[in-house]
Amino acid sequence: MEKKMMKKQLIIFTLVAFAVPYLLGIVMGIGYQKGIDLTVFPSAQMYYPAAGVMLAALLTRKNDDYIPRRFFIGYIINTLIMVIMAVVSVFIPAVSWLWPSQIVMMGGTIILLILMLTEKKEKREAYGLKGKNWKGLVFVSVLFLVLYLIRAAASYFISGQTDALLAIVSNSQTWILLLSVVVSYFLAFIPFFGEEYGWRYYLQPIMQKRFGAVKGVILLGVLWGIWHLPINFFYYASPAHGIMSVLAQIITCITLGIFFAYGYMKTNNIWLPVILHYMNNNLVPVITGDVSADVLQNQQVGWQDLLFLLVVNGILFLSFALAGHFRKKEYQLPTMNERADRICQEASFCDGSLGASSES
Repeated sequence: MEKKMMKKQLIIFTLVAFAVPYLLGIVMGIGYQKGIDLTVFPSAQMYYPAAGVMLAALLTRKNDDYIPRRFFIGYIINTLIMVIMAVVSVFIPAVSWLWPSQIVMMGGTIILLILMLTEKKEKREAYGLKGKNWKGLVFVSVLFLVLYLIRAAASYFISGQTDALLAIVSNSQTWILLLSVVVSYFLAFIPFFGEEYGWRYYLQPIMQKRFGAVKGVILLGVLWGIWHLPINFFYYASPAHGIMSVLAQIITCITLGIFFAYGYMKTNNIWLPVILHYMNNNLVPVITGDVSADVLQNQQVGWQDLLFLLVVNGILFLSFALAGHFRKKEYQLPTMNERADRICQEASFCDGSLGASSES
C-alpha cells in the first residue's frame, strides 16, 4: 500500500512539476515568435515543484491531520494565479504583466508566510517546514557566498575584465544593491521555496534511496536542468542557442545540486537550500552591475562557457560530493511519507502510514 501511494504521489508530482511547464512551453514559443515579453513564465515555473508535492500530499494522505492544509491550499492558489498571469501575458500583450506578477509574488509571499507560521509546530515539523540548526544554516550560507564570489572573480579574471570587476566593487551602488537583496528575501522567497521544496525536500530523499546518496543527487541535477528547457529555449537564450543553454543549465544544476544537497543533509533545514537558491539568482545583478529586468535574457552560451562551468563549478561545488554527509547513514534524510508518519506515530495518533489508511 505504501508503494502504491508513493507511485501516485510521483505521478501527481511529475504532472504538475514537469508536464505543466512543458505544456506552457508551447505558449512561450507562441509568445516568443510574436516578440512578446515572457518574463512572467520563469517566475511562475518556480512555483510548480512545490505545488506538485502539496497536491500529491493532499490527494493521497487525506486522513493526515498533520498536513498544513491552509498553507498548502494557499500556495496552490498562488500558483494558479501565477499560471493564469503567465498565459494571459501572451494573449493580452498590450498590458505590462511584469509588475502585477511581482505584486502577486510579494503579496503571496507575505500571506503564505503568515499561513505557514500560524500552522501548528507539529504540522510544520511533519512536512519539513520547521527551521532548525540555524548555526549550520549560517555557516553553509556564508560558505556558499564565498564560493559564489570566487567563481564570479574567476570569470572576470579569465575573460580579462579585471578593471570591470574593480569598478563594480568600488561602486557604492553595488553595496546598496547587496543590502537590498538581503532585505528583499522576505518579500520574494516563495518562488525559491517552490523549487527547493520540490527538488530537495521531496525528490532528493527518493532519488538517494533509489540510486545512492551521490548518484541520486547527480541524477536529480540532470532532471532539474532538463526541467528548465522551455525557459532555456525562449527566455534565457533563443531557440538557436537553446541546446547549449540546456547543457549549461544541466552542468549548473548538477554542481550546485551537490552543494545544495550537502547543505540540506547537514542541517535538515529546507530553508537553507531556499536561501542558497535565492542568493544564486539574486546576486547576479550585484556581480554584473546590471540591474535591468532582462539581465538573464537572451544569453549566448559557447563551448568556452561550458568548459568554464564544468571546471570551476566542478572544483568549487562538485567536490562536496566527497563530504562525509553523503557516506554516513545518519545524514540520509527521510522521504515525505517517512517524515510525516514518524511525527504522527510519535504523537500516538496513528498506526502505520496515514497515507495507506487513506487509501483503504
